[in-house]
Amino acid sequence: MDYSASFDSAIASLHAEGRYRVFIDILRNKGAFPRARCYHETDKPRPITVWCSNDYLGMGQHPTVIAAMEAALHDVGAGSGGTRNIGGNTHYHLALEAELADLHGKEAALLFTSGFVSNEATLCTLGTVLPDCIIFSDALNHASMIAGIRNSGCSKRVFRHNDLDHLEELLAAAPAGAAKVIAFESVYSMDGDVAPIAAICDLADKYGALTYLDEVHAVGMYGPRGGGVSERDGVADRVTIIEGTLAKAFGVMGGYITAERRIVDVIRSYAPGFIFSTSLSPVLVAGALASVRHLKASQAERDGQQRHAALLKQALVAAGLPLMPSTTHIVPVLVGDPVKAKAISDRLLSDFGVYVQPINYPTVPKGTERLRFTPGPLHDEAMIADLVAALVEVWALFELKLAA
Repeated sequence: MDYSASFDSAIASLHAEGRYRVFIDILRNKGAFPRARCYHETDKPRPITVWCSNDYLGMGQHPTVIAAMEAALHDVGAGSGGTRNIGGNTHYHLALEAELADLHGKEAALLFTSGFVSNEATLCTLGTVLPDCIIFSDALNHASMIAGIRNSGCSKRVFRHNDLDHLEELLAAAPAGAAKVIAFESVYSMDGDVAPIAAICDLADKYGALTYLDEVHAVGMYGPRGGGVSERDGVADRVTIIEGTLAKAFGVMGGYITAERRIVDVIRSYAPGFIFSTSLSPVLVAGALASVRHLKASQAERDGQQRHAALLKQALVAAGLPLMPSTTHIVPVLVGDPVKAKAISDRLLSDFGVYVQPINYPTVPKGTERLRFTPGPLHDEAMIADLVAALVEVWALFELKLAA
C-alpha cells in the first residue's frame, strides 16, 4: 500500500476542484476589533479589517468579558482539572448553566466544549436512548447535527429545507408508536434565512414529536435578552431542546443545550462526548458568563449589528453586486465558482486589507460558492464604503458582471 500516494492524491483533488482551504495567519488588535494584523505570506504584519468573524457582536473584545477572564485566571488558574465527573465541575460551570437555562426559559442546561460537540453528543444520545427513534433532519442542517444523527445509528428522514409540507409527509408516513425528533436550525449560517419555528412545533404537536433547535447563529443576537429567534418569536417554551454556542455572539468558546431537567440529566449521564471530555477552562466559562449576562441586559450590540448589516446590504445592491437573499445578519455575495471565489478572497486581502474567506463546497452546494460577510456593531460606515468599493474593483478585475 502506497500511503503517501493516497494522501497526496486526496490533497491534489482538493486543489483541482478549487476547494483546498488556506488558513491565514492573523492576530486581532485587542480593543480595536475588527482591526487585525495579518502575517499571511509576509514576515511583517500588515493591517487588515476582518469581515468574516463569527464573533458577531465583538464580545470577544469586550472589557467586561476580558476582566472576568483575567479575574478567573488569577483566582483559580488556567485549566479545569479534568472531566466534569472527576475534577472539572467548578462553580463557574454551574453558574453559567443556570444563566443559560434562564436565558431560554428552561429548567436546566449542560455545557460542552464546543457547539459541534453539543450537537453531535446530544443528537447521538437521543437517537440511542429513545426506542425506535426516527430523527427528521432539515436538508441544510450543520455537519455536527448530521454527524450526531449518523453516529446514533437510528433511522433518519431528511426533509427539504424549511419545507413544511415535505416534513409533514414524512411524519405522517412514520410509525405512530416510534419516537420522533425534528432537528433544525433557527438561522442558517450560509444563506441567512430563518426556520418557521412555530409551524414546525405545530407539526411536532400533531405527530407526537420532540423538537431540537440549533440556535448557534442566533443566540445573543435576537430576542429582547439574546435568547435567539425562538425568544424573539415567543416560541422558546414550545421547543423541547434548544442548543447554542458560546463562541459566536458571546465571543468566547463552548456549546450547550437547555431543556427540562430530566432530558439534560439523560444527556449528562449517557453522552460520551460529555462524559469523557475535559471540561471547559474556568477562565473561558467566566468570560462566557460575563458575556451572557451583559447581552441579557444590553440591546446596543444587537441594534448596531442589525443597522450595519442593513447598510451593507443596501450598499451592495446599489453597487450592483450579487447579494444573495438574507433576512438576518448574514450577508452572502454570490460568486458561483470555487477558483474565482478563492482568487477574489486572496486579492481582497493582498490589495485592500479586506479579510473574508471564500465559502465553497461542501459547506455550500457546487455552483453557489460565495463570500460571506458578517458586519457587526464595531464596523462603521467608512469601513462599509471601503469594502464595497474594493468589491466593485475586484469584480471588474475578474470580469464578473454587476447588475445594471
